[in-house]
Amino acid sequence: MQIERPDVQYIAGVDEVGRGPLVGDVVTAAVILDPHNPIEGLNDSKKLTEKKRTLLAQEIKEKALSFSIGRASVEEIDELNILHATMLAMSRAVEGLSIQPDFVFVDGNRLPKLLMPAQSVVKGDSLVAEISAASIIAKVARDHQMMELDAKYPEFGFAGHKGYPTKAHFAALEAHGITPHHRKSFKPVQRILAMKEL
Repeated sequence: MQIERPDVQYIAGVDEVGRGPLVGDVVTAAVILDPHNPIEGLNDSKKLTEKKRTLLAQEIKEKALSFSIGRASVEEIDELNILHATMLAMSRAVEGLSIQPDFVFVDGNRLPKLLMPAQSVVKGDSLVAEISAASIIAKVARDHQMMELDAKYPEFGFAGHKGYPTKAHFAALEAHGITPHHRKSFKPVQRILAMKEL
């Protein structure tokens, strides 16, 4: 499927990582690529190995005209809900770019509040190079946060499951309760909280 690109100078791609996990920020990135400095191997971050993602993230940061990371905290996720927190983080990523884009492609089927024209693209991380680049930067940034939490709370195994609702994560929650970084509005976390109160 070919995505029609507007005839403008600066196009940004935006993607998010971390809507599904039970812990940590939702992380977004916005990237404006340099058409004269192409990057080989851009793809949906989920389809790349961790090593390849890390190498590509470095290359994107070196070659892109501009990139920015936006976050919404656990408190914002609990207060706004995950969708609205994701939109907020996406707006922050675009606002953080050192070059204001003329047009923005956003992964998914919804658009955050932006000051410029934008288009949402379902499966955009496989179809639009700028979104692929954003998905890689966001994924590496979020994984980094999970490694930091893993060092703080080794009993939870965040380095392995990255905060997603896995058997190992549920077992750790039942054994140790929740951390201050868990999303209290998420049902599995609420269930653990309710059990601890009994």
